[in-house]
Amino acid sequence: MKKNTNLTLEECLAKKDELKKELQDLRFNMVLGHVENPVAKRNIRRDIARMNTVIREIELSIRKA
Repeated sequence: MKKNTNLTLEECLAKKDELKKELQDLRFNMVLGHVENPVAKRNIRRDIARMNTVIREIELSIRKA
C-alpha cells in the first residue's frame, strides 16, 4: 500500500470500503481454496487499520485533508 498522505476524508472512506470488500472476497476464496497468497489476508487487514488511523487523524485535524 502506498502512503496516503494526500487523500481527503471521502477518498479514505472509499479506500477503506474497497479494502473491506477485497478482504471479504479473499476470505470467501480461502474457504473455497483458491488463494495463491495466504499472507494477503494479513496485509489487507493491516491496510484497513492504516486507513482507520488516517481517517481518525483527519477527524481530529491532526492531518490535513
